[in-house]
Amino acid sequence: MNSIALITGASSGIGRATAKLLAANNYDVIITGRRSELLEELEENIIKTTSAEVYSLAFDIRDKNAVENSINSLPIEWQNISILINNAGLSAGFEPINEGALDDWDRMIDTNIKGLLTITRIISNNMIKRKTGHIINISSIAGKEAYANGGVYCGTKHAVEAISKSMRLDFLQHNIKVGSISPGMVETEFSIVRFHGDENKAEEVYKGFTPLYAEDIAETILFMISRPAHVNIDDILIMPTAQGLTRNVIREDI
Repeated sequence: MNSIALITGASSGIGRATAKLLAANNYDVIITGRRSELLEELEENIIKTTSAEVYSLAFDIRDKNAVENSINSLPIEWQNISILINNAGLSAGFEPINEGALDDWDRMIDTNIKGLLTITRIISNNMIKRKTGHIINISSIAGKEAYANGGVYCGTKHAVEAISKSMRLDFLQHNIKVGSISPGMVETEFSIVRFHGDENKAEEVYKGFTPLYAEDIAETILFMISRPAHVNIDDILIMPTAQGLTRNVIREDI
């Protein structure tokens, strides 16, 4: 088999684009996510368009037992995962702290922080045994700045930034690379999820300028994992040309 990459949150957006790009570049891929029907469609697409091997695991990354059982169920030929892309993440709600929904907060914290930690803990131990591996954590510009109405989401991504730095130090002695990517505005399902399915609000976010697309981040991931053995990209901040800071976006008149 080729080197095996496991991608969380692969049913759509950045995860889906990354799975397709890595498969097209001689990586075998394990695709994970909650929506089994979308994983099945992606698996079929990869099989038809590439020569890569692909394996699907449907689970909710917030469910610790489901994560552990799913990873432990992998056939032996799929167990030596070389690359872990911690992509699963979301923003839910856009209110000030005093109006935020507790369920939204739990959803973000359990997915963006605890889910990342749970799957990393399981997979990294196998990497440690083999003295090799590469972990990429998908953070956000919200992990480097903070903005009104996004306190909890920003908090989770600040946590990803800190965890990534500590992880880099923890795994240094084991020859495991760790890096993070912090994208600015990427047009995916992100805003639809944030606004609880309100597509009109989501569309407004990206009007008047060209945002990043999922494929842009996938290409960045491929660049990071394809560096020579002696090179580790610790951190990348990638923004649309029209975006400076989180809320500083130049839009055309619309």
